[in-house]
Amino acid sequence: QAQVVESGGGLVQPGGSLKLSCAISENILNFASISWHRQAPGKQRDWVASIFPRGNVTNEDAVKGRFTVSRDNTKNTVYLQMNDLNADDTGVYYCKAIELGGKIYWGQGTQVTVSS
Repeated sequence: QAQVVESGGGLVQPGGSLKLSCAISENILNFASISWHRQAPGKQRDWVASIFPRGNVTNEDAVKGRFTVSRDNTKNTVYLQMNDLNADDTGVYYCKAIELGGKIYWGQGTQVTVSS
């Protein structure tokens, strides 16, 4: 049973940056994908970005050029670097890890608030 823990959220002004971390208790190369999702107040949870075992990444169009997903295999941690934040980026950010066998794990989420 893998554990997924997000951290790094907080309050940031428009135009600012934050770096989120997703620490996983198992070797992250054993996962078919690790992705970031976010849920704004009153809205559904939406996909933001994913990273795959070979290191390839995909991003949702609204965050391309601003958000970058990366990983540190030695720390079993996936990151989401978020730049040029705006109010629409406010929400709870979740990390989702899918094992090669298909089992899905979610973290508890970390709050990101963009406000002046």
